[in-house]
Amino acid sequence: MKIAFISGVNGQDGSFLTEFLLQKEYTVYGLLRRSSNINTSRLDHILKHPKLTLLYGDITDGSCLFSILSRIKREHGAHMQVLEIYNLAAQSHVKVSFEMPEFTAETNAFGTLKLLEAIRANQLDKIARVYQASTSELYGLVQEIPQNEKTPFYPRSPYGVAKLYAYWIVQNYRESYGMFACNGILFNHESERRGINFVTRKITLGLAKILRGEEKTLLIGNLDSQRDWGYARDYVEGMWLMLQSDSPEDYVLATGKTYSVRYFIEKAFALKGMRIHWKGEGVHEIGYDVETGREIIFVSEKYYRPAEVDILIGDATKARTNLGWEPKVDFDRLVQIMVDYDCKQIW
Repeated sequence: MKIAFISGVNGQDGSFLTEFLLQKEYTVYGLLRRSSNINTSRLDHILKHPKLTLLYGDITDGSCLFSILSRIKREHGAHMQVLEIYNLAAQSHVKVSFEMPEFTAETNAFGTLKLLEAIRANQLDKIARVYQASTSELYGLVQEIPQNEKTPFYPRSPYGVAKLYAYWIVQNYRESYGMFACNGILFNHESERRGINFVTRKITLGLAKILRGEEKTLLIGNLDSQRDWGYARDYVEGMWLMLQSDSPEDYVLATGKTYSVRYFIEKAFALKGMRIHWKGEGVHEIGYDVETGREIIFVSEKYYRPAEVDILIGDATKARTNLGWEPKVDFDRLVQIMVDYDCKQIW
């Protein structure tokens, strides 16, 4: 019997992972944060799946986490040889973390600690296999290019600092208590399910609105930021592979290629017949359609971070060698998937 518990089940990664595990005939429990608005849209197509149970709770509520794990243990105890736990819950927006640093720390740092303690309190530490969603933002002001599992960390945001605590507490519990606990240092992974306040989705959704005539322009932040962008559906398979390994280790998942926000915009708009060229510099830079001369892309300082991360590019050699993991969807295909989805949705 294959059993999994996913926090952040209704997020981009959580929804893809839930689909992936259900296809492998897992029984899946998902932690769903209570909201005044319905927040299960990414899961609507599988909500009635007989092997999926959604439970209200919060990663910052230790008693809630204890109760949920206690329930899973009670319902499957004698038959449960392994419980896979995927901690994907987080305040996941880097820019927002500067505006909500305490909440970000409570969720991303101490939430992870509370989950680990709930596992131990339920005496599940010998059968639990824990995946912690770590991040390339740990590297921040990068100390080497590309970044791998041995690259020194230098986070540049409250988000990155909170995730750094989570990274080290997972490693500490692994070494102190013999827990099977892994950090997945995932570089940027996007999809048609990405939140609309993330830059890639903002670009593709903005394009769709411009094509429809709902908007005339797209406001964007730092055009020169470079990221290693992959497809989220590929990356959840990597999460799963980490927990199937013989021993718990930390892994980088990345494509090994980096592209700027500027280039992402150019690729997205080109798919709809608009060749974007640029004029001006810095915050005064403007992207315009070559054919019509229409000015479309504008830079806004309000989208800049107080401390920028200029470039991230990962080296996933270890994951490729030990886990057999490879990203299947390349950058061009990723942009196409997102543009096609948003343009279809908007019409």
